[in-house]
Amino acid sequence: MRDRTAVFVVFALNGAALGSWAPRTPALSERVHASPGVFGLALLGASVGMLIAASVSGRLIERHGARAVVAGSTVIACAALPMIGFSTSVPLLAGALFVLGGSVGALDVAMNVAGVEVERRTGRAIMPVLHAGFSFGALAGSVAAGFAASHQWSPGRHLTFAAVAALVVLALVIVAVPGARPVRTAPVEKPRVAPIKRPVLWLLAAIALFSAIAEGASSDWSALLLTSAHGVGDGAAAFAYSGFSLAMAIARLAGAWLQNRFGATRALAVGAGIAAAGLVLAALARVPVFGFAGFALAGAGLAAAFPIALSLAGASGKRADGTGGERELAFVTAIAYTGFLAGPPLIGGIAQVTSLSVSFLFVGLTAALIVPSALAAARAGKREEVAEPVAR
Repeated sequence: MRDRTAVFVVFALNGAALGSWAPRTPALSERVHASPGVFGLALLGASVGMLIAASVSGRLIERHGARAVVAGSTVIACAALPMIGFSTSVPLLAGALFVLGGSVGALDVAMNVAGVEVERRTGRAIMPVLHAGFSFGALAGSVAAGFAASHQWSPGRHLTFAAVAALVVLALVIVAVPGARPVRTAPVEKPRVAPIKRPVLWLLAAIALFSAIAEGASSDWSALLLTSAHGVGDGAAAFAYSGFSLAMAIARLAGAWLQNRFGATRALAVGAGIAAAGLVLAALARVPVFGFAGFALAGAGLAAAFPIALSLAGASGKRADGTGGERELAFVTAIAYTGFLAGPPLIGGIAQVTSLSVSFLFVGLTAALIVPSALAAARAGKREEVAEPVAR
C-alpha cells in the first residue's frame, strides 16, 4: 500500500509540474517579448524534449532502476521550472522548456514502470487510478498558478516556489517508490525481441497515439470550437476543457475497477465508443450545453485508454525473474507523444480547409479507431502466448 501511495504521489507531481507553468504562458510570452507565432515555436521545445527522452529512457531504467530515474528526472524538472520563469528571451525559454520536457518525458516512463511493478506485486490493475493522480496533480498545479497570477506573482517567483514544494514532497516519498537498481538472479535469457518487431506493441502504441490526438485536440481546440461554432463567450468556453479534465480524472478513479471487472479490451472498447460519441456530439451540437456535455463524455471515455495501453505494454515485457517492460513502455510512450506533438497542428490544418466542426468529426473517428486496435492487440497478444517460446 505504501508503494502504491508513493507512485500515486509521483504521478501527481508530474501533473503538477505541467499544470504549474502552462497557465502562465501569457506572462511568459510578455516577459520574452514574443509574438504568438514565435512563442508557439518556443513551446515546441517541451514536446521535442519529451519525445527524445521517452525514446531513450527505457535503457536508463533497465540499467539504474525506476526509482533512480524518477528521482533524477524530478530533480531536473524542478530545476527547469525556475529557468522557465526567469527566462528573458525566446531561446532561453525554448531551452528551459526542452529541459523540462526531457525530464518530464523520462519521469513519465519511469513512473509508469514503477506503476507496472506495483501491479505485479498486487496482482490488480491500478494504472488508471495512478493516472488519475496525474490529472488531479495537473488540476492542483493549474489552480495554484491561477492563485499566483491573481496575486501578481511573477512567473519566476511562482515557479521557484512550485519547484521547492515538489522537491520536499519527492523527498518524503522517494524511498517507497519501487524499482531499485535491478539485480539479475534468474538464468541469463536469450536476447529479447526488439519492441519495434512486435505487432502487439505497435497496436498498443496506436491506442495511446489515438488517445493522445483526441486529448490534445480537446485541450487546444475545445474552447475555440465552442466560440466559433456555437457562439459561446470566451470565458464560458474555457470551461469546456475543465469539464473534460475533471471527467477524465473522476473516470480514472473507476477505471481500475472496470478493467479488473470486465477486462482491458472491453474497458478500452467501451471507453473509446463513449469518447467518439462525445466528440461527435461536441462537433455537431447546436445547443451549447450539448457541446460542453460532449467534451465531458470525451474525457470520461478517454480516461482509461492511455493508462491501460501502458499497463499492457509493461506486462508484455515481463521477464522470468519478474522484472522487465522498460523498453516496451518507452516504445509505446514515444509513439504516443507524437500524437501530442502532431495532433493539434493536424486539427488546425483540417479546420483551415474545412471547419473546426469537421476537424472534431475527424477527432471522433480517431478515438473510435481505438476499438479495432484494442481487439487486434488482444489477438496479437494471444498469438505471442501460444507461439514458439521466445525470450524477450
